[in-house]
Amino acid sequence: MNNRPWLSSYPEGMLAEINPADYPTLLDMFDESFQKYKGRPLFENMGKIMTFDELDRQSKAIAAYFQHKTDLKPGDRIAVQMPNCLQYPIVFIGALRAGLIVVNTNPLYTPREMEHQFRDSGAKAIVIAANFAYNLEKVFSKTQIKTVIITELGDMLGGLKKHLVNFVVKRIKKMVPPYQLPGALSFNNVLAEGLTLSYTEVKGKPEDTILLQYTGGTTGLSKGAELSHRNLSANLMQGEAFLKMYFPKNATALVPLPLYHITALYGTLIFMKFGFKSVLITNPKDLPGFIKELKRQPYNIMIGVNTLFNALLNHPKIKEVDFTPLKATIGGGMAIQDVVSERWKQLTGQFITQGYGLSETSPMLTINLLGSERPSCIGVPFPSTDIMIADDNGNPLPAGEPGELCAKGPQVFKGYWQKDNSEVFYKGEWFKTGDVAIMEPDGFFKIVDRKKDMILVSGFNVYPNEIEAIVATHPKVLEAAAIGVPDEHSTEAVKLFVIKKDESLTEDELKAFCKEQMVNYKRPKYIEFRTELPKSNVGKILRRALRDGTPS
Repeated sequence: MNNRPWLSSYPEGMLAEINPADYPTLLDMFDESFQKYKGRPLFENMGKIMTFDELDRQSKAIAAYFQHKTDLKPGDRIAVQMPNCLQYPIVFIGALRAGLIVVNTNPLYTPREMEHQFRDSGAKAIVIAANFAYNLEKVFSKTQIKTVIITELGDMLGGLKKHLVNFVVKRIKKMVPPYQLPGALSFNNVLAEGLTLSYTEVKGKPEDTILLQYTGGTTGLSKGAELSHRNLSANLMQGEAFLKMYFPKNATALVPLPLYHITALYGTLIFMKFGFKSVLITNPKDLPGFIKELKRQPYNIMIGVNTLFNALLNHPKIKEVDFTPLKATIGGGMAIQDVVSERWKQLTGQFITQGYGLSETSPMLTINLLGSERPSCIGVPFPSTDIMIADDNGNPLPAGEPGELCAKGPQVFKGYWQKDNSEVFYKGEWFKTGDVAIMEPDGFFKIVDRKKDMILVSGFNVYPNEIEAIVATHPKVLEAAAIGVPDEHSTEAVKLFVIKKDESLTEDELKAFCKEQMVNYKRPKYIEFRTELPKSNVGKILRRALRDGTPS
């Protein structure tokens, strides 16, 4: 049996293998780009452009500050909690240059979610946007964080625009609630002082962990996927080998997805490898502003999620955009619905090309062939990536038979941070994704179901156990169960089934409680009160019965 039938589907001239040793660390790859593309624009945000050499210099300055002015040592964890802005790549690369491990943190997290992530990772420092500092204040004393650096959204814009943006965000839009964090440092002051200090290069090793990308767990609490230099640099090499045949030269890419999401982070890093300019969108939910940006300059590449593409397609002004320069539209984070891709093709002349991956795989495992996409298909594996469809015992299944999608390759993570990983891999090498898929005879793959009870909301993993554990803390709740239900806007939405402990409990009261305790995409959209929940003979709630509508 041919164990890698997808190789025959690779476009002619594409590498079937990569050599991870070509870039021992991610910093080696960055340094090559900084030298190769010196002077070129690299990032743009709110009209301000940052060149390759500017990011090189400023990231070294931040690293120097960490080395000389804090007690941070290589291997320590630093949380980064910002929306898309120019400060993010400076801090991300600067932290890696100082040998630190970046803890990507969703800015919209509630204090409870922040506390768990900071305590679990043992973060000793944080760089946070002022908009979210009030939540950090609530949990700060319960964490190990000693160094707090606060930035305002306009800090890197310079001149009058910096002060104008910061004033509007804080005073006009009231987006910065008051906070008290004594001893907190200003990002601009840190950067200015770092520019006066000498940076000492930290020689990392390929296997060193450099990123903790938190993702939901079946135990109810999010877990940090440990990604190493080798994981990320290999995945970027794999992407380059595959995508170089399709991408234009000197392209401009539009990045509306948040950089704390692994899909967007990967996208900007591979664009950096190609020497492209990435335009970072701080608030893509502002559709009129987003469309105005689409009209402002030509874009050759765009990455997004299904919900964003769908929202754009339904906006009356999207037809005013000239999509002629657009050569590639990449969809990630969640499944691209066929109807959305078809409508996007009618608008732009091309389908949305979707791939597949997870936080645990840096993230890319498979991708469709640009220009010849198959509906409802996740494509073929990246170079140097093996995919196995396995039965419950980890044995490979033939083409056409559904089983758990398992992956092996240099981009597959080390394991979950400080967790028991004995059940994460088959035979110690095949990562079990929890997704049920089939392989077609020519090596293309298709997701058919999920083995886990995970709920996918706008590209984010939501785990029922976490929702249920939080809701159970409400004094008027006796039992709760959460499932995902289809939603035309976000793939799935959370539906909550509740048995009351106190009959006075109302839907509005419970939704208000969830708003305090959970980030928006985890909150139940629907709540149904019941007198009992379906359970197994050992008392386990049967979520599948709730999904199927089976009576208890």
